[in-house]
Amino acid sequence: MSLRRSFIFGLLWRMALLLLTAFGFVYSLDVEGLGAARLLAGLICLGAIVGVWRFVQQTNIELARFVDAVRFGDLSQSFSHRGQGSGFGEFGEALEQGIRRLREERHRLSDDNRFFEAVLDDAPTALLTVDGAGKVELANKAARKMLARHNGVRVEDFETYGKSFAGALTELGAGASRLVPLTLDAIPQSAMVSAATVHRLGGLVRVIAVQPIQSELNAVELAAQSDIVRVLTHEIMNSMTPVTSLAHTAADLMAQVDRGADPDVADARAAVETLARRADGVMGFVESYRQISRTPEVRRRQFEVLPWARELKSLFRASDAGRSVALALDLTPESLTLDVDPDLMCQVLLNLLKNGAEAASVHAAEPTVTLSFALTKGGRTQIEVGDNGAGVAESLQQEVFLPFFTTKASGTGVGLSLARQVVLAHRASISLDRSPEGGALFRIVI
Repeated sequence: MSLRRSFIFGLLWRMALLLLTAFGFVYSLDVEGLGAARLLAGLICLGAIVGVWRFVQQTNIELARFVDAVRFGDLSQSFSHRGQGSGFGEFGEALEQGIRRLREERHRLSDDNRFFEAVLDDAPTALLTVDGAGKVELANKAARKMLARHNGVRVEDFETYGKSFAGALTELGAGASRLVPLTLDAIPQSAMVSAATVHRLGGLVRVIAVQPIQSELNAVELAAQSDIVRVLTHEIMNSMTPVTSLAHTAADLMAQVDRGADPDVADARAAVETLARRADGVMGFVESYRQISRTPEVRRRQFEVLPWARELKSLFRASDAGRSVALALDLTPESLTLDVDPDLMCQVLLNLLKNGAEAASVHAAEPTVTLSFALTKGGRTQIEVGDNGAGVAESLQQEVFLPFFTTKASGTGVGLSLARQVVLAHRASISLDRSPEGGALFRIVI
């Protein structure tokens, strides 16, 4: 209101001066002998006209400059007019406050944008955007790290991670979610894919969140398996302990009464001793599974792979399975380091090498196993153990890691199940494929 009063007051006194000088000039025209006064009145009237015009024009110029500054985003302009009087000081201060408020708002929005950009870029969940034309962009670091094995921005370019995943990028609507298979570093995984819709530059863009949950599914599966094994072994051992004790007691008694004269007694003794041995075998079998119900304690540390791998090779060669089987070791690069529990991982790899050597020995004329370490494109470490044996049927490749499952006549089904437990305890993955030599290829990605 003060600005308005000042402006009106300045305009009124200028208009009053203009009217007064105009009246004086007109009056001087009708009176003889006032030539000098007529000239003076005319000059004053002209000055009043110029003053009113400049007063109004300067206001318009300042308003136009303010509007242009806002329109073109040039918030560095200044509108201070202190000392000019006639309301221009207040007028300029009002414009200055407005431009200052716009600067503060711009800085606040800029800070908010930087904050939200940092939150988006550092979010642990991989985020992608899909526009109306089907262009896919990786929106944050997690997405760029996870999905780094393709070139291009079309949905079809993402089929390298699985057709189901590429289909979800196209078909998933706002608010929907889907569990889809996702292949990362050649390892099949399960991922929860969710979608939302946001406005961007006048159009709609779908935001796709990709959250791999294979480790959580593995943890639930292992917990369920451990519970089942723990209950079964507990119940079996409770039932078999007295049977084993009685069988051994009976075998001892039969040994005392058997003098070799009665064939029926000899047969009964043989039957009881067989029963005792089988009871011991069942107890040993059950005892071997009790270790599966215990989660391995992982003591991770970082170390150089090369000397550790050479020691692993020496241990394999010293074993019964490794004496007649060649082992090829490959390390890329040789300076590679590994962050695992060296003892547990050594146990896993020795078991895989032993299985590969046994498979190759009964199938190939020159049995060979391979052990390789390499970096993936995503910066993870890939360990592969292969052989030139008969391999594992594709229908059985997902079952070999289950407890109690074995393809060997004398196997217990403990080794691979325990190996999977150790690998998953490292938050890593293990899978089975076919090696280039036709045998089995176990792949661990850490």
